[in-house]
Amino acid sequence: MRTLDNFIDGQWRAPAGAARQPDVNPADTAEIVAESPRSTAADAAAAVKAAERAYPGWRATPAPQRGQLLYRVQRRMEARRDDLAEALTREEGKTLAESKGEVQRAINVVEFYAGEGRRLLGETIPSELPYNFCYTVREPIGPLALITPWNFPVAIPVWKLAPALACGNTVVLKPASLTPLSVALLADIFTECDAPPGILNVVYGSGGDVGEALLAHPAIRGVSFTGSNDIGNRLYGAGAARGIKCQCEMGGKNPIVVLDDADLELAVASAAQGAYGSTGQRCTATSRAIVVDAIADEFVERLEAKVQGLVVGNGLDPATDVGPSVDETQMNSVLDYIAVGKKEGARRVTGGARLTGDAHDRGYFLQPTIFDRVTPDMRIAQEEIFGPVLSVLRVPDVASALSVANAVRYGLAASVYTRDVSRAFTFVDQLEAGIIHVNSPTVGGEAHIPFGGMKATGVGLREMGREAVAFYTELKVVYLDYTGSARAGNLY
Repeated sequence: MRTLDNFIDGQWRAPAGAARQPDVNPADTAEIVAESPRSTAADAAAAVKAAERAYPGWRATPAPQRGQLLYRVQRRMEARRDDLAEALTREEGKTLAESKGEVQRAINVVEFYAGEGRRLLGETIPSELPYNFCYTVREPIGPLALITPWNFPVAIPVWKLAPALACGNTVVLKPASLTPLSVALLADIFTECDAPPGILNVVYGSGGDVGEALLAHPAIRGVSFTGSNDIGNRLYGAGAARGIKCQCEMGGKNPIVVLDDADLELAVASAAQGAYGSTGQRCTATSRAIVVDAIADEFVERLEAKVQGLVVGNGLDPATDVGPSVDETQMNSVLDYIAVGKKEGARRVTGGARLTGDAHDRGYFLQPTIFDRVTPDMRIAQEEIFGPVLSVLRVPDVASALSVANAVRYGLAASVYTRDVSRAFTFVDQLEAGIIHVNSPTVGGEAHIPFGGMKATGVGLREMGREAVAFYTELKVVYLDYTGSARAGNLY
């Protein structure tokens, strides 16, 4: 077990108070992976002070040199790939294969933004006046607060950190209390790569204590948040009141739409991957399968067989397909939704209970669950469950499928399965989601491609890709009149 402190100004520092929180392995609750501090507003203020002090020097560092630091971080992450993945699995619960995939995605993100150090481009713009040169430059915002969730404790901090640092900002990162070790390992890596003190600071603790203190601090000039809608909306309002930049990625209720000409084998495999991979604990998880009546019986039959073959267990076991819920609270929340689905009249096809016996008794394991004949007005069709539960909604035709897919408050990701290119592009045009997949799962993304959603899913600019640069910089416009004291035409 590792006892963690806050990482401030390049050093691990004990928190102001003595209270600590255990980091429990959700697959084996007898194991305490780490302990993290329950920090205070005073700890948050110390971290902001360090970021504020480091900002002028980091801003003045040429962007290609900032990129070189990220290249060093990339290489060190590659060398410590297995350490990162194992720690991630032990504290969050996902399978080791999924953890390795997450770490690799984070490595790819760092590589991309290292290159952005040489691509922080402005543009030249023709002036309507003679002998005037107009151009734009991108400049950093200042010290930033990054608030990250437990479900991707390596990838999400990295895809906020990397562009923030590449653009010349300094950072105070508040990771989720349930997964503190992964971020500690990232801070170790930055230290091993000789990162200047204060450009990255980490403060552990609750959102109510640390998060609120960061948001209210006058030196913080921007906030990037990933988490629940309730918290994100409050944060965005508070940030707007202070006039600072805010970016909030929040919930999802993502559909896979299976039309009557779909490749059913492919659609079933993708539905299972999207619904039960990472135990359904990701914002892009497939939560709804919207299936045309003509093929719905066969789809459900095939999906049931697929799901019953999934192995639920400790993510460190290579045979495991589905790991545990992250903690008891999350497990109970999913069980409550399963009870709601039964009460609402949906037909439980398979699953729906906590797994017990042998090693399952020591963890928060749930049976992968399918509900059939779910109607669009049911809570399990409308609310984010964040667990291994898939709702099948049957529709009579293509038009109904599109209408039902859009009939939720969220708009993060969506998939459509069809062999008809005309139908595919119709859904691409009309689905209300920020990420559309055709004949591939709702989950997944690439390091250099923007990420984010519509409607209640998010507010502010997109994350990842070059879109992230727009959030982590301010645009400055320059008008340069070079006529001087004489007209240019009279100079020769």
